[in-house]
Amino acid sequence: MEIIVLPTAEDVAVRAAAIVREQLASAIAGDATASGILGLATGSSPLGLYRELAKARRSGLLDLTGAHGFALDEYVGLPAGHPQSYREVLTREVCDPLGLDPANLHVPDGSGRTLDELDAAAATYDDSIQELGGIDVQILGIGSNGHIGFNEPGSSLSSRTRVKRLSDRTRLDNARFFARPEDVPTHCVTQGLGTILEARALVLVAKGLGKAAAVAAAVEGPLSASCPASVLQWHPRAWVVVDEAAATGLRNREYYAEAAAGLDG
Repeated sequence: MEIIVLPTAEDVAVRAAAIVREQLASAIAGDATASGILGLATGSSPLGLYRELAKARRSGLLDLTGAHGFALDEYVGLPAGHPQSYREVLTREVCDPLGLDPANLHVPDGSGRTLDELDAAAATYDDSIQELGGIDVQILGIGSNGHIGFNEPGSSLSSRTRVKRLSDRTRLDNARFFARPEDVPTHCVTQGLGTILEARALVLVAKGLGKAAAVAAAVEGPLSASCPASVLQWHPRAWVVVDEAAATGLRNREYYAEAAAGLDG
């Protein structure tokens, strides 16, 4: 795992977008038929990254023609077309500005009316990732309680795409996107931690003091279901890109700076 600490949130977005582009290009290099498969996170953390990728597209440095995108999660129970459904959010924030065909955007199905229907759709979603060859680069944010996707504390470290209840902390954090706190759904369908770990590269971005404790637990704490994001410690190609505020709790901050300098440091 490579830890990169940068002065500002804007710097984080620029560096993380460059890593995503590099890893996507590496994944499809030598295969003329490959277009790339991106794992897409929602929330406020990756917005700057997406803006930088949009700039790269306008400059001719990124072409997602034919590429596929897989969302990390979706709410259960929101009607089709709801502006805060993650299909709608990703259509606005990714498909339109990055030139990703909406027909190639895959989102977990949260429309089932029974647990059996939701479970079946979750299993189908997990299978569909593998049928397309797996995710090349998974973009991640981190919740203030250490969740990635909607894998709340206590999630199995080998879990697959499934239905989860959202914690009160997560619902409170997400209430800013809804008219009223009580409008935030109580359940979701999320890629599991085991599913996320199968991506060939992981890029997690975090900014702000409110994420500092979660970042420290994920990077330097024990590998534990109490901090789901700690599974990144298991992955051979994972980048954690944070601003100074989000790095406040890191004990080995000086070492990460030295390591980032490479052989010349």
